[in-house]
Amino acid sequence: MTSARADIRLAQRDDAPALAAHLSRDREAFAATEPSRSEDYFTAAGQVERVERYLGEHAAGRMWPGVVVVEDEVVGWATVSDIRRGPFLVGAVGYWVGTTHQGRGHAREALGRLLALMRDELGLHRAEASTSLDNVASHHVLRSQGFRAYGTTTSSFLTDGRWRDSLMWERVL
Repeated sequence: MTSARADIRLAQRDDAPALAAHLSRDREAFAATEPSRSEDYFTAAGQVERVERYLGEHAAGRMWPGVVVVEDEVVGWATVSDIRRGPFLVGAVGYWVGTTHQGRGHAREALGRLLALMRDELGLHRAEASTSLDNVASHHVLRSQGFRAYGTTTSSFLTDGRWRDSLMWERVL
């Protein structure tokens, strides 16, 4: 049986309850690979605030905040942030898929669509990403989309009470 394909679209305020449900449920599963967050982050109200803030960044041309959808259900998040124009034309990708939808290729498909959007709609030349050293699943997703690891940063994000290193990734679009 073939699973439904993942797509991406610009986030909307109405996506907040679904995002909060995934984040709240998966909080422990993501604890070692995601930065520490406030309690509000895991609520629908916190996600409304996040989506609205990110849509403001989108309007200013600094970000493209999106959701991953499968058969009209929001199953994750896919963004381009830190967009730099001028001689750089680069953006940083970020993504996650809820644990109830993992293992079906949705992150790989969503990232592929995000890279096409970066090139074709945002006019960017290069994509960057960073992951925790322990996030092997994300390493596989990035490699599947042509990214290569190029270095590490020391003590770059706080999670689970510890400062952790990140693996840096890049890909020319």
